[in-house]
Amino acid sequence: MTNVAVIGLGIMGLPMAINLVKAGHNVIGFNRSPARIDQLVAAGGRGAANIIEAVREADVVITMLPDSPDVEDVVGGPDGVFANTPADATWIDTSTIRPDVTVRLANAAREAGLKAVDAPVSGGEAGAIEGTLSIMVGGDAADVEAVRGVLDSMGSTVVHVGPAGSGQTVKAANQLIVAGTIQLVSEALVFLEAHSVDTQAAVTVLAGGLAGNRILDRKAASMLERRFEPGFRVDLHHKDLGIVTAAARAAGVAIPLGAVVAQLMGALRAEGHGSLDHSALLLLVEQMSGRSHVDPPTI
Repeated sequence: MTNVAVIGLGIMGLPMAINLVKAGHNVIGFNRSPARIDQLVAAGGRGAANIIEAVREADVVITMLPDSPDVEDVVGGPDGVFANTPADATWIDTSTIRPDVTVRLANAAREAGLKAVDAPVSGGEAGAIEGTLSIMVGGDAADVEAVRGVLDSMGSTVVHVGPAGSGQTVKAANQLIVAGTIQLVSEALVFLEAHSVDTQAAVTVLAGGLAGNRILDRKAASMLERRFEPGFRVDLHHKDLGIVTAAARAAGVAIPLGAVVAQLMGALRAEGHGSLDHSALLLLVEQMSGRSHVDPPTI
């Protein structure tokens, strides 16, 4: 049994923490919203009143937070993770943040006597609930292997991709592919509907061929019904595409299609849809095609 503190019990963090409980770990969680802590307690975990209480006996601290500044706020300062976690514990950041920030914070963690692993995840809320996340892991090989049991409790594909920051770099590439795929699926669905094709049948045959992808498998049905309950919010994918475009610019890499999708995601957010699932890119395709539905999307 490993003592695991989980900071951030949102759409992804809570089911990840619950899977750690199911795997037999001693899990204590902290979240700004007490209701999420209550859900963890109901699942067999424990709740903490603050970060200090959460991490003071931890072997492993997991953070799952929205953005780079959020992670910096939680780990830094006298009341933060680095100042209050026992020496030789491992900090695993499963958030999606800038690779350069990850490298800087990993160095700060080591200075505080901690081991640092960046382990952003992919698979959305469903993957978090099912424990089938894909986890791209950066850090020293020995540090990664030491916490592999914890990572395996949350994901089915756990791959060490390189030193500190590498996990975040691979996650940036992941978000680029996912956004582009959602956009193309959105365009295909609106195209099919415009030609009065049986879209359910079309999705079935498309998913079985070379066009098959996880977006068709997991999101096409809800997209066709215009249900956009957030498994991964537009606001967050907009943030992630900002990370991608900045990192690509810094490396001198052209991402022309990615840049367009980043603009489209930003436009969708500007339309007031930031709280919807990122599959709501379909709404923007409809609007651009003059085919917007009268009924508002389901959230």
